Amino acid sequence: MIGQTISHYTILEKLGEGGMGMVYKAEDTKLKRIVALKFLPKEWEAHEPERARFMQEAQAASALNHPNICAIHALGEHEEHQFIDMEYVEGRTLRTLLEEKELLLHKAIDMALQICEGLHAAHKKGIVHRDIKPDNIMVTDEGPVKIMDFGLAKLRGTSKLTKTHSTLGTIAYMSPEQARGEEVDQRSDIFSLGAVLYEMITGRRPFKGEHEAAMMYSLMNETPEPLARYKSNIPDGLQRVVEKALSKEQKERYQHVDEMMADLRRVQNTISGGMASKANKSKKLWIVVAAVVFLAAVGLYLFYPKSAPITPTRKSIAVLPFKNLSDSKEDEYFSDGLTEDIITQLSKISGIDKVIARTSVMRYKQTDKSIRDIGKELDVTTILEGSVRRAGNQVRVVAQLIDVKNEGHLWADTYDKEMTQVFAIQSDVAQQIAAALEAKMTPAVKKSIEKKQTENTEAYQLYLKGRFYWNKRTLPDLQKSIEYFNQALAKDHDYALAYAGLASSYVILPAFGLLIEEYYQKAEEAATKALEFDSTLAEAHTVLAQIKENHYDWTTAERIYRRAIELNPGYATARQWYSGLLNTLGRFDEALAEAGRAVELDPLSLIINYNLSRTLLYMRQYQQAVDQCNKGIELDPNFPWSYSVRGNIAEALGKYDEAIKDYQKARLLSHSSDPNTIGDIGAVYARTGRRDDAVKALRELDEYTRQGYSVSYYMAYVYYRLGDEDRTFALLEKSIHAHDTSVMDLSGNPIWDDLRPDPRFVALLKKVGLRK
Repeated sequence: MIGQTISHYTILEKLGEGGMGMVYKAEDTKLKRIVALKFLPKEWEAHEPERARFMQEAQAASALNHPNICAIHALGEHEEHQFIDMEYVEGRTLRTLLEEKELLLHKAIDMALQICEGLHAAHKKGIVHRDIKPDNIMVTDEGPVKIMDFGLAKLRGTSKLTKTHSTLGTIAYMSPEQARGEEVDQRSDIFSLGAVLYEMITGRRPFKGEHEAAMMYSLMNETPEPLARYKSNIPDGLQRVVEKALSKEQKERYQHVDEMMADLRRVQNTISGGMASKANKSKKLWIVVAAVVFLAAVGLYLFYPKSAPITPTRKSIAVLPFKNLSDSKEDEYFSDGLTEDIITQLSKISGIDKVIARTSVMRYKQTDKSIRDIGKELDVTTILEGSVRRAGNQVRVVAQLIDVKNEGHLWADTYDKEMTQVFAIQSDVAQQIAAALEAKMTPAVKKSIEKKQTENTEAYQLYLKGRFYWNKRTLPDLQKSIEYFNQALAKDHDYALAYAGLASSYVILPAFGLLIEEYYQKAEEAATKALEFDSTLAEAHTVLAQIKENHYDWTTAERIYRRAIELNPGYATARQWYSGLLNTLGRFDEALAEAGRAVELDPLSLIINYNLSRTLLYMRQYQQAVDQCNKGIELDPNFPWSYSVRGNIAEALGKYDEAIKDYQKARLLSHSSDPNTIGDIGAVYARTGRRDDAVKALRELDEYTRQGYSVSYYMAYVYYRLGDEDRTFALLEKSIHAHDTSVMDLSGNPIWDDLRPDPRFVALLKKVGLRK
């Protein structure tokens, strides 16, 4: 076939032949790139089962996009010859490399970790390779390792492959269950990887036999020789990793490849530390010389102009959602809760410049993006990822801290504990990360992180369920969160975090039009109770500040917000709400700083991005405000408030058609249930002469009043644009008396600019303490 043109591919040379086909190097003449074409063997093409298996390989592998997996570009057929267009990988197989030279220990571990990364991506998609062996691992010329030939790949959930085909993989690397022709899962790949790792370290296969029967006997019955028999200076941890991966029984093996990854990274860190120690000894000789050079440099420094100081690398981290590896999907609340608790603990450490908030990291829960891409999007230097498995009263937590720049591992650990020790796990993870980032902790923060919030594990689990539903932020979910927080308090009457959760739920309910005073009173009682048991809870302080703000006690509200931020500098919600207070007080530059910091901490949060756009609106920085609204729409085109603020901007600029378009979009997305948008659109109708439409909007708002909602502020704005100032002021007085949260807009929102000189407007601001 060399030199032939098939479809739009020119065949250049034959690369090899495997159990599932022949592979050729070819040029894709359309895209002008070199690819590898894999053809089904001719003798199999007439057999539909083999053609189906060939297609299965392509379909399985094409679902994967990972730097450690050979990419599938396309499927093709030429004159009834089926082929796959694959990534052309320049390099050599691991088999060839092992035959050429002995691998250094640290190199073997690094390559094994890369194979783990590729398998992890495949297993997340439900794909099991089934044929991991040195022949199917390519070591590229640039260094990265790639897994090739998903020729025996099988999607979990499809029917079993036949026993004949289940034993096609090379026996020396097969798991016992695969060799027996049984159903296999990801643990079979882990066994095969263990065999490959053993060979990379020792240069020998773990199981021996000169013919198939002998090899099968060794595989099923014999224990591989210890690594130390063939190689010196083997860390104990490495021997344990290999032994566990090669366990004959599936249940005794690593259950998921990320668990093996974490253990390998710990070994890697141990070896790196040892290498550094040896290197330090060799450096002693030239330290004196270095000191002399340094002193000379200081002398030069004193005589030459000073450049700008070097800014140290910022210590920043994102904690990705911990994977739930438990048998029950209902345990999702537990893995999410553990993620959030670790974020909270890290946020308290002022020595860490930035800890990304829960809202933003949860967007990566099912992502296939690389660590480097996530780090770039969130603008962080490190990422913590991990997994959680619960079984009865036992919990296993695997955690690993990764450097975004080079995807190297800064720290990793596995915790096998009873549920009663889960708080100790959280505390240790936070302190280990602080140590890895060289972030200093005050004694007070250390004490706060180490504090055990409850002795009752049932109360803790009920609390986590409450947080799980609170984070959904719909009215039914908030009501459900209140139920769980109350159940947690029934188990432990002194549980400060459960009181704080209760307060956080109650304080949001008025935003849904529910009774303001009733729920604010409940929120205040719960927050006060939380602080009785733990005065360091930033969440409870933030709720109290919001309540004081709603009661127009601006001074006390600011003091409490500042205390909350002092206790937890990384708590984005405290900064968001504080920026709202600063807007109300007309301190826009400070508001912008806090709103911007909140976005930095929670860059993918829709509500926090919305808050920044409102701040820019109040500052009359209209173009920047529009840009921020557009960013919010890009994050989620179905979030109504981004369109609402963009409509405010268009209205302020006199672009009424654009304003109406955005308000209508916001109303459509909110299912016509947002009185704020109804008021906005009614006012613009009034400004453009559509009086009947404006009156219709007033009728809709009046219906909300009859249902118990507080909408006087929105009605006031429509009457203002209809020219009825007396009714406008009467309704604004009513909204102030009701402590409507929208009153905070009076001092800054440009919609009221024309009315500000009116003495009655000045009197209103004085009444709520916004004018002296």
